[in-house]
Amino acid sequence: MSTTMDLLLNEPFTGSMSTDEARLRSIFTGCSDMVFHAFTTAAHTPVLCIYCVGLCDTERLERQVLAPLQQSAANVRITVGASHETTHGTTHGTPSALEHDETMRGTSTSEAPMSSVEMVHTMGQAVQALMDGGALLLMDGETSGTVYPLYKTPNRTPQEPAAESTVRGARDGFTESLDVNLSLVRKRIKTPSLKLKKMTVGEYTSTQAALVYVEGIIDPSLLKEAESRLNRLNLKEVLESQYIEEAIIDQKHSPFPQMMSTERPDVVASNVLEGRFALIVDGTPFSLIAPVTLFSMLQSPEDYYQDQYMSVFIRWLRYLFYVLSLLLPSAYVAITTFHQEMIPTVLMLSIAKAREEIPFPALVEAFIMEISFEALREAGVRLPKQVGSAVSIVGALIIGQAATSAGIVSAPMIIIVAITGIASFMIPRYAASIVTRLLRFPMMLLAGTLGLTGVMLGLILIVIHLSSLRSFGVPYLSPATPTSVRSLKDVWWRPSPKGSPK
Repeated sequence: MSTTMDLLLNEPFTGSMSTDEARLRSIFTGCSDMVFHAFTTAAHTPVLCIYCVGLCDTERLERQVLAPLQQSAANVRITVGASHETTHGTTHGTPSALEHDETMRGTSTSEAPMSSVEMVHTMGQAVQALMDGGALLLMDGETSGTVYPLYKTPNRTPQEPAAESTVRGARDGFTESLDVNLSLVRKRIKTPSLKLKKMTVGEYTSTQAALVYVEGIIDPSLLKEAESRLNRLNLKEVLESQYIEEAIIDQKHSPFPQMMSTERPDVVASNVLEGRFALIVDGTPFSLIAPVTLFSMLQSPEDYYQDQYMSVFIRWLRYLFYVLSLLLPSAYVAITTFHQEMIPTVLMLSIAKAREEIPFPALVEAFIMEISFEALREAGVRLPKQVGSAVSIVGALIIGQAATSAGIVSAPMIIIVAITGIASFMIPRYAASIVTRLLRFPMMLLAGTLGLTGVMLGLILIVIHLSSLRSFGVPYLSPATPTSVRSLKDVWWRPSPKGSPK
């Protein structure tokens, strides 16, 4: 915002309704959705009501505030259930209910009951309250404004997240409403130890966010670090939780996710009970969880909802296919190009027969198929749901068959790319699967130029990077390195729930 606007927002109310109205009108110049409604109460007191159409519930405003003030009774009394004084998002209790009664000069039985009323004293506080959906009342001679919390925001009902579906487990998911999301977490952790600290981020958007943790479980140093990074935020706009994630992570240029995003309240609840913290942002169903490790990104909430042995089997299968999704195309390129002696004779003859009419080397062949597969996957995501899956499946079948018939790619390469695609689909976290899709191409390039030596070089570079990576100070490869035998139990095995019989 401009310096003039900043100075204007810091100005207190003057007590002159016409002057304060002129200032607010200048702030909201060009905002056609802002309504300035001047009227006179039954006690012949001039009042100015300001609200934003769409954010304020005008039906409740008319029924609970405007109608009682303008009714035929000689005087009107406003009763306040719990009034507050707000200062830049911080609420302090004040005896403003009695002061408001005196202002209205009345003791009539006609009342406009409100559960919570806020008193604002500066233009900035009033603007923030209006942008949150409140209705502001100004009166001549009063150096404060009264804000009625008549918020009206469109919300959808909690539904199962499409990207994190499970066979067994909860079916509700986060919505775009911060209060609804916090209630979904509170429903699962019914203890005063669950702390929910709200804050406002984004200079233009004034987005509400909440830091969620369990006191007594979270490491105090981790909590202090999280609060410190959030307090240092200086963002112009926050439209999604990714804006905050990029600003507070340890290493911004790493492709590996350093915070976990989820739409599931049960995932947030389980993680905060393990000593992590969550950041829930208004306007998006995706909440953030930190700190995370490579192994936590490969775990699914369903691991704890099914039989222990089946969960362990699926977890190990997931680890195996995570490695395959990264290395399988590059290993195929390296072996068929530089290390044919490693392939059994019968299999080598079969591969050679399939590739004898292919005009491209294995590296180019792999690049063609991988890029085509990624394009089909992205097209399936962007198309409408009714046709997206059908187009991606039919496109893959047609392109694969046509490419093989035309002699552009070999059948073994199509098999390798298909297995790699299936392996990437097994990764439960979308952000983690993106990393393997991204690193797959430089790994294939190393394999096509240096063979298996290039593959090992790429792996060494990845491990070095992972070893130096931190998520809010926690090593990304922990508990494998640095080794924690106690914590490794939840990596290689799925422990029983706490308190269960031994």
